Amino acid sequence: MADYLVVGLGNIGAEYASTRHNMGFMILDAWAQASNVVFTVERYGAVAEISFKGRHFTLLKPSTYMNLSGNAVRYWMQRLNLPLENLIVISDDLNLPFGTLRMRLSGSDGGHNGLENIIWTLESDQWARIRVGIGNGFSRGGQVDYVLGPLSPEELEQIPAIAEKIVRGIKDFSTIGPQRAMNFVNAKPKPAEKPAESPEN
Repeated sequence: MADYLVVGLGNIGAEYASTRHNMGFMILDAWAQASNVVFTVERYGAVAEISFKGRHFTLLKPSTYMNLSGNAVRYWMQRLNLPLENLIVISDDLNLPFGTLRMRLSGSDGGHNGLENIIWTLESDQWARIRVGIGNGFSRGGQVDYVLGPLSPEELEQIPAIAEKIVRGIKDFSTIGPQRAMNFVNAKPKPAEKPAESPEN
């Protein structure tokens, strides 16, 4: 039996593959690739299995489209017989600068349709979520086009590093506890140190 269900939110279809709204899918794809596992198509989504230090993670990319993500989450939570505290959802967030991470153990949907539907379907907001900043570089009325637009090549290059931090946070969540996982995920990156100046001759 799986210990944790990790859900990455996104939309199925090649046209959505590298769009900002598919950040959750991209994070899970990076984790699976780094772990040499593949997703298989199951009911309500694509699923992969990963184990770490006696913990078992079921990775889920819902096939329901974003606005109905709750149907997939509810089905897999029931199928795996998991409590809400063993659910972690990864989503994009317009309100955070690109690459900024925020992990919370509960809370509102923050205007995200996928999170809203999960809260409504599960009748609870008491489950962990990791929001991945995608920035908000769009003019008034351009939100939909921005969210469903592709990441830039520079942004795509950062996905593996972002995924690596999230994966470590999820592993910490399962081993040393949610609070320390949040401390790690939510910590701001340390600024790069300037190289020491060479002494003048």
